[in-house]
Amino acid sequence: MIEYLSLRRFLKAIELKKLNVFILKSYLGPFVMTFFIALFILLLQYVWKYIDDLVGKGLDFSVIAQLLFYATASMVPLALPLAILLSSLMTFGNFGEHYELVAMKSAGISLQKTMRPLVVTAIVISVSAFFFSNFLLPVANLKMCSIMFDVKEKKPAISIKEGVFYNGIDDFVIKVGSKDNDGQTIHNVMIYDHTNHHGNTNLTIAETGKMVLTSDKRYLIFTLSNGCNYDETIDDRRKMTTRPMVRTNFKEEYRRFDLSAFQFNKTNEEFFKDNYQMMDISQLQLSVDSQKIEMHKRQSDFSKSFIGNFYFFSHIDTNQYTKPDTMKPLTGDLMANVPKNEKLMAIESALNMARSIKERIEFTREGNAQNEKYLIKYEIEWHRKFTLSIACLLLFFIGAPLGAIIRKGGLGLPVVVSVIFFIIFHVISITGEKFVREGVLPAWQGMWIAAVVFLPLGIFLTIKATTDSKLFDSDSYLKGFERLYKWKKRKKKA
Repeated sequence: MIEYLSLRRFLKAIELKKLNVFILKSYLGPFVMTFFIALFILLLQYVWKYIDDLVGKGLDFSVIAQLLFYATASMVPLALPLAILLSSLMTFGNFGEHYELVAMKSAGISLQKTMRPLVVTAIVISVSAFFFSNFLLPVANLKMCSIMFDVKEKKPAISIKEGVFYNGIDDFVIKVGSKDNDGQTIHNVMIYDHTNHHGNTNLTIAETGKMVLTSDKRYLIFTLSNGCNYDETIDDRRKMTTRPMVRTNFKEEYRRFDLSAFQFNKTNEEFFKDNYQMMDISQLQLSVDSQKIEMHKRQSDFSKSFIGNFYFFSHIDTNQYTKPDTMKPLTGDLMANVPKNEKLMAIESALNMARSIKERIEFTREGNAQNEKYLIKYEIEWHRKFTLSIACLLLFFIGAPLGAIIRKGGLGLPVVVSVIFFIIFHVISITGEKFVREGVLPAWQGMWIAAVVFLPLGIFLTIKATTDSKLFDSDSYLKGFERLYKWKKRKKKA
């Protein structure tokens, strides 16, 4: 009998192991698919937002690829919770739609045991999300911001069109009448040289020429033929009045234009490392503590310096200053015996001192408000490191039981439901963060308000799913209203 029970338990354990593997395979497929779909959609939004900064600048494919790679990494905090919510809802919706949950329950496997391998998976993903947010995301933000800054600073690729004045090259305005099919031979060339910053005083005109880029694309070489240079000399006051002009004819002339401003130059990443988005938890905590110490020191120094002007403060050191009785009425004119000119000087001096103190107060207040805003940004980013992991767990415990209740798989109803819940979660998160930035709520409240709202919802849905509650069955609600109506009717008769 004992051997039979042991064999039965062994076989049941093997079945549970196979079932866990089946559940994991059913979950990981939709998870990977929805994760990359969400990343792709968010990346398209990013590209659409910065399309004006990317187009027309002749960027190398490697630069664009790096920018998109780091931008994709920065989108993970948005794509990961959505993927967990949608994939868990799809997985359990498919189980319910194909009566696989019913088969598991008939075999004595409860919904809690069915969810157990996915709960472990969700915990692993949440922990991984924390390490990603703390260690990899700051590096991705640093790389992305530095590359994006260089892209914005780079000038658009040189494009000299026919019949149009081109001023993209510093200190020069160029007009080409026409171009041949080879793209190099040009006709009716006009070049205004503004290097002396005297206006249109230096002009070069040529009938034909060739326009060639050097191999390193550092310089643009114009080889001009059959032309003339016009130069008005106005270096001093006399020449500005007489405005003498020198005209020089040439058969061939070379003009070289420096295109270094059109090159893609990488900025040192050290300039961006102090930004709050490029820091891990330890660096953020150090920055928060140092800013608090610095703010407290400034306030203390300001208070000490202020006592000399307003020594009747309640916290004054009476051993050093005499505290006057401000409630005692003044008798007589204190400046009755002071000459009029000295009295006016004293009043003017007092007014100037009052204005100076007022300006100092306003300047200090604005400085403190600016420092508080910076401090709030660091505190928000510190809490964001943890909210990503908690969001992944919460949305799993909403998606999994909701899928078991709805019992619909695929990309139809689960997508609609998951998007609705994710939008609600995201709107609450953004609203809480905005309240923190405006100083309405402290950081620990505003950044966790979405988790506090969704935690009871996740518990409620999990309880309803494990108790086989017909949450979305309209007939059950109609029966409830009928029972309530009958109960009221009996109460009236009684």
